[in-house]
Amino acid sequence: MSATSEYDVLVFGSCIVDFISYVPRLPKVGETLHGTRFATGNGGKGANQCVAAARLGSRTAIIGKLGDDAWGRAYRDALAAEGINVSEVAIMPGESTGIAQINVADGGDNQIVIVTGANKRLEPADAESRHALLQRARILICQLETPLEGTIAALRAFNGISILNAAPAEEHLPDPLLSLPTIFCVNETEAALLTAVPEIVDIPQAKTALLRLRELGCRTVIITLGEKGAVFAENGSTTVYHVQPTKVDKVVDTTGAGDAFIGALAHFMGQHPDAALGNCIAAANHVAALSVQKPGTQTSFPRARDLQLPLDDLKALQDRWNSV
Repeated sequence: MSATSEYDVLVFGSCIVDFISYVPRLPKVGETLHGTRFATGNGGKGANQCVAAARLGSRTAIIGKLGDDAWGRAYRDALAAEGINVSEVAIMPGESTGIAQINVADGGDNQIVIVTGANKRLEPADAESRHALLQRARILICQLETPLEGTIAALRAFNGISILNAAPAEEHLPDPLLSLPTIFCVNETEAALLTAVPEIVDIPQAKTALLRLRELGCRTVIITLGEKGAVFAENGSTTVYHVQPTKVDKVVDTTGAGDAFIGALAHFMGQHPDAALGNCIAAANHVAALSVQKPGTQTSFPRARDLQLPLDDLKALQDRWNSV
């Protein structure tokens, strides 16, 4: 990676169209509910994270696959309209665009089912054949909505700072997915599944899970905790830090909040390479907090002008985190 990277953030990952039903509460098994509203939107963790970074001002590109249908062509155009380089987003003949069925309750909770479609065709060759692009980026983001082999190949081919958002959760991940990323980031549910911690409901339990992930081979680890903020420990250190959350008066829709966090984290790390990781996480928490106050996924992601914190050097956030 050169000192003057062409892209601040490069995403290797998923593009999924969201079909969102708003309901009074989440349905029980076998239950039919009357919804209050229906909407469609663009989603998928990879594209979400790329859009989140782009809206904050990062130079972005994405490597992904869409179906040969109206949804796929419209999605590619929408990403380009966000200022994202989509030259490596392929339209796949014979494949459908990935979709997600999402229920959002009045309190903001959600449940999601995804059908990956063309995303399942994102393979090792798609990373290996784009070696030059991978070397022109400062930060790489990957997730687990596309085949693991392709993600591993992308992480191996990249020499800069890589962030793996290990979601959706899988109980047993291949060792390279634990050891290759510079930063391994999961939420409390995913961390509990990976570490066999029964449940993570407080900071001490999150710390236990984080140290277990380190034992499994992860380097720098971040566990996001929703309204409780996040915990992290950097590679080579056993000190665990808690980053306080940004207060939210009313949660409207939590869908995509984790993706807003990841995209913002990559943005702030790329724009402020000398900033403390805790400050970057605190800034990303703020972006995620703004996103949950609006409905939808990408539609809820803030732009740089929407931020309400003095983030020029991030030092103002130093008091947002401390060791635990």
